[in-house]
Amino acid sequence: MAKKVKLKVRLIAQTQDSEATVTAAIRQCYSSAGADQLVKKADQKNQERLIGLVMASGHTSTIEHASFTFAIEGISRACSHQLVRHRIASFSQQSQRYVDLSKGEITYIIPPKISYSKERRKEFHLAMEKVETVYRSLIKSGVSPEDARFILPNACETKIVVTMNARALANFFRLRTCLRAQWEIRALAGEMMRLVKEAAPLLFANAGPSCQTEKICWEGELTCGLWKKIPGAELRTRG
Repeated sequence: MAKKVKLKVRLIAQTQDSEATVTAAIRQCYSSAGADQLVKKADQKNQERLIGLVMASGHTSTIEHASFTFAIEGISRACSHQLVRHRIASFSQQSQRYVDLSKGEITYIIPPKISYSKERRKEFHLAMEKVETVYRSLIKSGVSPEDARFILPNACETKIVVTMNARALANFFRLRTCLRAQWEIRALAGEMMRLVKEAAPLLFANAGPSCQTEKICWEGELTCGLWKKIPGAELRTRG
């Protein structure tokens, strides 16, 4: 029987001593010494000062030397299609072509606005169970998973490993923690941001939506209005 699942995000790998590495990269631009020597001199005070300077100036190419890898479960195909639009990243996603989902339970994501209603939730569950029944029937009749998958909905759960550098992550958080981002990818971005803030607090001290990090809302007429509650923030339109 098809069943719903919840979001699960783990930070499974990151650049060793990521903030010291970034600090060495920053210093390398202005030093005749080699980066291996500069890493050894990257004490906490230097890290705070130099990372703070590049983040404030916007010259953040040096933070690309730190990367973070996440194992993500419990997101829908609708969410993963948004996620992979962030092109400065590496993705390894569970394949519906090669993974025969009939060998276990087909899992899916249910949107909150459907979940909150008993009637809508029941209809949704029935639809998912019908999809699973037809999918299993197709597989049993000899149809390959790569063809049977055509019946699977956007709600179908997927698993994915994602690696991004710190600069790409900062941009991802800037866009996807905005209240106008779709609810599922916003929840995913929030959990990823929580994990990297713990792992590399200097690199992500100012991570978040642009209304908070830049004091600018770029959404124009589509703004959620949160910028009005942030002292010094303003509304702008791109172009």
